[in-house]
Amino acid sequence: MHSQSMWRAGLLVVTLCAPLTLAQFPRVCMTAEVLRSGQCCPSPTGAVGDECGVRSGRGQCVAILADNMHYGPQYPYIGRDDREMWPLTFFNRTCQCNGNFSGFDCGKCKHGLTGPNCDQRVPVVRKNIMELSQVEKQNFLNALDQAKRTAHPDLVIVIRRYQEVFGPDGNTPQFENISIYNYFVWSHYYSVSNTYLGPDQPTFESIDFSHEGPGFVTWHRFHLLQLEKDMQNMLGNPTFALPYWNFAIGGSECDICTDDLMGARSSFDMNFISSNSVFSQWMVVCESVEDYDTLGTICNSTETNPIRRNPAGNVARPMVQRLPEPKDVLDCLELKTFDTPPFYSTSSESFRNTIEGYSAPGGTYDPVIRSLHNLAHLFLNGTGGQTHLSPNDPIFVLLHTFTDAIFDEWLSRHQPGQVVYPEENAPIGHNRRFNMVPFWPPVTNAEMFVTAPANLGYSYEVEWPAPSFTLSEIITIAIVGVVIVVTVVGGIIACALRARSYRSSEALEPLLGETFRRYSEDDRRLDKSQSVV
Repeated sequence: MHSQSMWRAGLLVVTLCAPLTLAQFPRVCMTAEVLRSGQCCPSPTGAVGDECGVRSGRGQCVAILADNMHYGPQYPYIGRDDREMWPLTFFNRTCQCNGNFSGFDCGKCKHGLTGPNCDQRVPVVRKNIMELSQVEKQNFLNALDQAKRTAHPDLVIVIRRYQEVFGPDGNTPQFENISIYNYFVWSHYYSVSNTYLGPDQPTFESIDFSHEGPGFVTWHRFHLLQLEKDMQNMLGNPTFALPYWNFAIGGSECDICTDDLMGARSSFDMNFISSNSVFSQWMVVCESVEDYDTLGTICNSTETNPIRRNPAGNVARPMVQRLPEPKDVLDCLELKTFDTPPFYSTSSESFRNTIEGYSAPGGTYDPVIRSLHNLAHLFLNGTGGQTHLSPNDPIFVLLHTFTDAIFDEWLSRHQPGQVVYPEENAPIGHNRRFNMVPFWPPVTNAEMFVTAPANLGYSYEVEWPAPSFTLSEIITIAIVGVVIVVTVVGGIIACALRARSYRSSEALEPLLGETFRRYSEDDRRLDKSQSVV
């Protein structure tokens, strides 16, 4: 796989002067000598003999373990793609960090930690962008634009396959500088790019290291984590968090497509973003796929055309003119199985294939259906709906943080354990222990298959929609309600009858007790005899 974060020389930021790294490799490892050695173990202090901060106990240089388990039949080749057995084509030794230390040289802290010893926890809370204050919204938009214009301080991107990576003279590694945000775009492109099989041969297209397999959720999780960390470092704010867009609101309106958020529709051309939004000025990278496939080259940092977006505008596909519904998320979360054979886009009753959007929300695979994540992308109808280009539209970030929130909620509810993640027979790149392409230092799918708050240093503030009742539940509730009503009414009637009976018995009793003298027959006779005419 090609080095992941290469710097692009033409960027407009002073930080372009920072030292280089290989695509997803550190700049200091991008010399011909280091590349040929196969060892990328820089020192965080620059001192000789302090590889990976070994002197201070931060880490050590170790051999890279690459997944060698059998993968699925989708990719039939061996030795034709730099990304196979990632990253052994480029390096076989890397830094392994201890404790809370991280980074390509173990010079940084794990996510959610700070301080000289990386032992101070800081909150990183991802919130609904619609619930941020106006100041918080603007700060986020400014940070995104800054990331688009700021050269990545550590990483460069590879622009040639490994067999050509040393350049025409055999001693000039082929890498470029790139901005923080464009690196985010590039790494996604690199994970989905086709396999070049040689001149005059069609490229192999049925390969994808980040979609259509179990690694969809884990790959994109780390992808976001890396951007969030890069932006924290850029801003000098370890609490900076990427917000999310709750796209499961139904209807055909894009609620974040406004000029105070991600950009309204242009009044001049409905396929572009309003000039009132800063994102109308953003240019895309990695657009020239046909050239890459024909020439055997790799996307570089050249920016070409504006972002295209026309939400709900694909009249040829009415199905993608509406966003997912809240109930779709609830149905997806109810699925108990993480993934099912063949661990591909044809899997049924699979949480992963459902959240990715190749199955109906209830889990049934249907080749016509596009739901949840896929539906949200297609709804955007433009740059955001094309896999190799989609991160160019910054809505990608918000869409995927919500997708990750659903994934984290599923992990929290079901507590599945890593054993449910397929160890083998998933598409290439998607096995449990495969090092995700093109990230550096190497990180496996398994390392991201954990709950975020306890293990990855961030959390979500999400109010999940209340579940609606099924027909059987409604019938049960109705029956119980009728029984309760009948019982209550019966009780009231019984009490009323009892009270009436009590009053009737009282009416039959003498008004005076035995101690009072009553009129008797004798009295009545006596009275009559004494009467006077």
